[in-house]
Amino acid sequence: MYGEPQWFQGGIDRMSAASLAFDGWSQGSGESASGSGIMTRLQGLCRPRPVRAQTSVRPPAASMDQEIALQERTDEALLAAHLSGADDSAFEMLLLRYADELVPFLTRLTGSRAAAEDVFQETFLQIHQSGGTFDMSRRFKPWMYTIAVNKGRDWHRRNARRKAMSLSAGMGSDDDGARIGDLLAADGPAPGSAMEDTERVSAVQKVVDEMPEHLREILLLSYFQRMSYNQIADALEIPLGTVKSRLHSAVAAFGRAWQQFQAGGKGEVN
Repeated sequence: MYGEPQWFQGGIDRMSAASLAFDGWSQGSGESASGSGIMTRLQGLCRPRPVRAQTSVRPPAASMDQEIALQERTDEALLAAHLSGADDSAFEMLLLRYADELVPFLTRLTGSRAAAEDVFQETFLQIHQSGGTFDMSRRFKPWMYTIAVNKGRDWHRRNARRKAMSLSAGMGSDDDGARIGDLLAADGPAPGSAMEDTERVSAVQKVVDEMPEHLREILLLSYFQRMSYNQIADALEIPLGTVKSRLHSAVAAFGRAWQQFQAGGKGEVN
């Protein structure tokens, strides 16, 4: 699976104690980001239009053929169409395309669904405002994640504390069932009762909460968002070699902290 480091598969023995059950991670809240009020707020911010007092009827929706044509466009083509004003629906299609992927990521990053929606809105508002500086020869998605991660960091600074990432948040629209728990799994007992599973997830959350921001971010992007090394390098604006070494450090730190936690320690990441 792309985005999955090969070195990790062969170096799992020393982390056998981190065999975890994270089934709840992939379930999420059951709420679709694209069905929330995000779309309405962003449409108003990014393309304000005068409202006629005598009517509240919305313009007719695009035809099915037009909608299919929009869906088949690349991210970069949709952004270009939006910036040029050639297609009023292009920006909405970008929002729909990434809402159910990006909002869960931001929920884990901030620890709050409400905060995630705010940061998502800020991200796409920044995309609208800075779109003219985007190099169309590049890929849109890593650029979007660069903005999203930076907006998430800004949110943490504004709140003057580091929020815990929600471990019960959904893992993204293109998740194929892979979880950190699956990647860390080794030979061990099968999951126990629901109470034991809940306690295990709670324990893991305490360990992950202690991870420095730069290590948590890279774990999220790699194991949850399934991004490749190159995509992570673009998103975090760091060299490829740094991605590999930082991800190795993050997983190793998690393994050490988890073993310490199970042994009765505080599970501090170092």
